[in-house]
Amino acid sequence: MSRNIIITGASRGIGKAIAKNLAGPDTNILISSFHNSSLLEETKKELSCISNKVISFTGDMGNYEDVEKMFDLALKEFGSVDVLINNAGISMVGLFQDMSYKEWQEILNTNLGSVYNCCHFAVNDMIKRHEGKIINISSVWGLYGASCEVAYSATKGGVDAFTKALAKELAPSNIQVNAIACGAIDTEMNGHLSKEELEELALEIPEGRLGDPSEVAELVRKILESPSYLTGQIIQFDGGWI
Repeated sequence: MSRNIIITGASRGIGKAIAKNLAGPDTNILISSFHNSSLLEETKKELSCISNKVISFTGDMGNYEDVEKMFDLALKEFGSVDVLINNAGISMVGLFQDMSYKEWQEILNTNLGSVYNCCHFAVNDMIKRHEGKIINISSVWGLYGASCEVAYSATKGGVDAFTKALAKELAPSNIQVNAIACGAIDTEMNGHLSKEELEELALEIPEGRLGDPSEVAELVRKILESPSYLTGQIIQFDGGWI
């Protein structure tokens, strides 16, 4: 049986790694990005050699109308959505008092509003078929908070609470909702750190290194393959860091 998957924020990093891991001859995948259309098309080409059907969508997952268009496209091409991976997100590093209201709204819409938007449309389809899986990519800062990343921490904490609550609501409909609270993963989101700072960060992690996006992707696959009893969980994936 083919599986229809939507992965947001999939032009690079964790989202791209997830798409590559889940791709297969019996899989249809829609990948999205907002600011990286060229990279998104490159990812599409790579996936097209593996998967049955691959669609790319450029749009803002924090914008309700964009997400509606994306799901209309997915349902038209695939017929249903079996798996939703909410990976789209941004980070802003700096003192809270220096953050503008516009920046606050941007990170809120991108990191938390996108999860609402995508789940809103995915859930309607999944409930009709009485099956589905949703995985939200979160962060350890949603659990513990990070200095100079107050807004980011707040949005990821919201994603965690959203995950737990929605999982309880959808469990009777055989829909599982889980989240992965990532630690320090080697992606461009950590691009503001110097080589020396990255080395110091690695020393703080018992595993002795940053995580690789492919490892997050492998965990996503394992969650999708897990029994339906696994739902409402925030799985901390940080090499023993926190």
